[in-house]
Amino acid sequence: MIDRLSGVLLEKNPPQIVLDVQGVGYAVDVPMSTFFNLPATGQKLSLLTHFAVREDGHFLYGFLSQEERFAFRLLLKISGIGARTALAVLSGLSVADLSRAVAEQEAGRLTTVPGIGKKTAERLLLELKGKLAEALPVAAAESVTSNRRDILGALLALGYNEREATAAVKPLPEDIATADGIRQALRLLSKG
Repeated sequence: MIDRLSGVLLEKNPPQIVLDVQGVGYAVDVPMSTFFNLPATGQKLSLLTHFAVREDGHFLYGFLSQEERFAFRLLLKISGIGARTALAVLSGLSVADLSRAVAEQEAGRLTTVPGIGKKTAERLLLELKGKLAEALPVAAAESVTSNRRDILGALLALGYNEREATAAVKPLPEDIATADGIRQALRLLSKG
């Protein structure tokens, strides 16, 4: 079992990277959440990995955090969910957002991920209920108030990505009204 790789990042071709570990180049598939946080090519990199052996080959999947790898492994345990789908889920949602969607049973959030339809989203919510929040209490604790969730949803609907929208909502007061929160978040986003 290959649990971790440390070496020099040689290539970045989403969703795959090549990591040189003492002269051996490992092809590793990573979710976009990991990909966007990678250093420049030629820099040192350490990844937690999941090694899968299937009849059509050996595959390595890499993650920058324990939470991502844990969520990936949980997703793989669900019948009908393969590594590509699990990577797509983690590419479309942060672990905190996935945990929040499961805690609040929001199938709509999962259907924004390419390849996840309504039935699959509902099955994911059912299978992950309780498992993700228990293992990732920090991510579950990040749940937002109803108004803040509405503000976040409005920003996403306006075309901002999850990272931008979350960063704009974070500094807002907990008890802010939805309309005021949207205005303040848009001001913050226009300055950045």
